[in-house]
Amino acid sequence: MSTISFIGLGHMGNPMVRNLLKAGHTVKVFDIMPEAAQALAKQGAKPCKSLREAAEGSEVLITMLQTGEQVSETCLGKDGLFAHAAKNILYIDSSSIDITTTQKLHQEAEQRGIAMVDAPVSGGVAGAEAATLTFMVGGTAKNFQRAQPLLQAMGKKIVHAGAAGHGQAAKICNNLILGISMIGVCEGFILGKKLGLDPKRFFEIGSNASSQCWSMTSYCPVPGVIDNSPANREYQPGFMAKMMLKDLRLAEHAAEATDAVIPLGSVAMELYALFVSQGHGEMDFSGIIKMIEGAE
Repeated sequence: MSTISFIGLGHMGNPMVRNLLKAGHTVKVFDIMPEAAQALAKQGAKPCKSLREAAEGSEVLITMLQTGEQVSETCLGKDGLFAHAAKNILYIDSSSIDITTTQKLHQEAEQRGIAMVDAPVSGGVAGAEAATLTFMVGGTAKNFQRAQPLLQAMGKKIVHAGAAGHGQAAKICNNLILGISMIGVCEGFILGKKLGLDPKRFFEIGSNASSQCWSMTSYCPVPGVIDNSPANREYQPGFMAKMMLKDLRLAEHAAEATDAVIPLGSVAMELYALFVSQGHGEMDFSGIIKMIEGAE
């Protein structure tokens, strides 16, 4: 078993820590909100008062933060994790951030003798709680093999996407598709409703026809159609709309940097930007159906 320091204890980080504890690991925890760390102390985690305390004596570092700036400051700041990490420590970043920052972190890690993988996730809060996340991992084969057993305590599908930064690349592309497909599913159900279709009957048809996709079958945005959907909880996340907007912006920036054309992604980004600007950033991203349905 390993001594792990886990940084970032929000909607995703909290259940991921609990699953590492269940697997028998010693987990030190840190968050800018001390109460988040204290809540996990009841589960057996060891709260830390600083990044230095978190890094020292640990064999593995894991970050689960919201932005590239946060990850960079946490790792590369004057008193950050890398300044106090032991040689050959394993660093796993499960945040969803920009590729440029990820590659810079890999370069800094290599120079300091730190083994790093970028390992963003898919599966949302439900997947984090059930330890069924999918991890998309970028880094050397050696570092992937070292991280894999730890990731298996938190997920069911661990895929080596390729070299440094390829985990983030896969996550950006995955969420680009997700954002577009959710809007399509919302529009289909709204049109079906106006045409007089019962949503449960339409779901039975669509989920077994060519419109079948994860946004429909596993995350249906209409209340009362499937179990465990945020739609049944008044769109409590789940995966917050502001985070979907962040990921769509990452896709837009990546497309600009590589001369790729993503017209539907650009429209999806604009729609989520409008939804968030209306004060719904903390709502689950599937809640965009409410805005689309109310549009004149």
